[in-house]
Amino acid sequence: MVAFLQLLILKMKKRKFLAVAVLAAASAQPIFACDLCAIYSAQEAQGADKGFFAGIAEQFTDFGTFKSDGHSASNPDSEYIHSLSSQLFAGYNFNHRFGLQFNLPLIWREYGQVAAHGSEFGPGDASLTGNFLIYQKAELDWTFSWTALAGIKFPTGDSSWLGKPDFAAGIGGHDLALGSGSFDGLVGTGFSARWKKVFLNGQMQYAIRTEGDFQHQYANDWDFSGGPGIYLALKDNYTLALQAVVSGESKGKDTFAGVPDGDSAETIVYVGPQIDFTWSENFSAHVGVDLPVSYANSGDQIMPSYRVHGAATWRF
Repeated sequence: MVAFLQLLILKMKKRKFLAVAVLAAASAQPIFACDLCAIYSAQEAQGADKGFFAGIAEQFTDFGTFKSDGHSASNPDSEYIHSLSSQLFAGYNFNHRFGLQFNLPLIWREYGQVAAHGSEFGPGDASLTGNFLIYQKAELDWTFSWTALAGIKFPTGDSSWLGKPDFAAGIGGHDLALGSGSFDGLVGTGFSARWKKVFLNGQMQYAIRTEGDFQHQYANDWDFSGGPGIYLALKDNYTLALQAVVSGESKGKDTFAGVPDGDSAETIVYVGPQIDFTWSENFSAHVGVDLPVSYANSGDQIMPSYRVHGAATWRF
């Protein structure tokens, strides 16, 4: 009888760990904007007991593809932007359904062309979001969760580039500014579903922009990410998963004093692999590569050639 009870307790503990672990790995996803990457990298903290969590999200993007009204064009001046965004984030769960999260981006950009080059480094626009677990069901063979978020972005980044002339034909001040000078609203939702070792998840965010410094207003933008995956390892104390991710962003034209900027609208779709990892119920991480498969843009712009991203979250 004692042996039977010990076996039953062991199975119950294993069932609880697997349910929590698969929800954690399935919800740590990349989004085009690195601040959203940080938001959803911490999403696995939802559904846990109250407490603190913190982490970092990194994204490197190489802008070296010249596009004119969505068509490939020559880049005679060898224009480029190398962008590295590091998101530091921390939050607190008040219970298993609701938590708050603060994001602080640190941005480095190197830009140039044949005649000139330069670099920028500093904090970007910080954000505060509330994360709410709408629904969650966790069983040994299947799990499902649905979440929502809402928040605000603060004008903490340097926006001085918005008041300067464009650096080059395909690089504008809005591409190099570290901040917007505006208070912006954020809303979003996400889901994750798993059946045995197969899972599917997705998430999106919509940013509602207001007019910022120098009468510049970024266009409202929509970011999304998701795709199917499979668990390569599903153990008592760790999980390892491989996922095929489709992600991207879409935005209209920015405005300056109410006048549309003809070189600012874009829609980009990426595909790429991602590896998700969890350890115990406290640590989760992911790393992935995204390659653009579809471009649409207005005017002349330097567009991403590829990006590499990763994130790690620790729940205390």
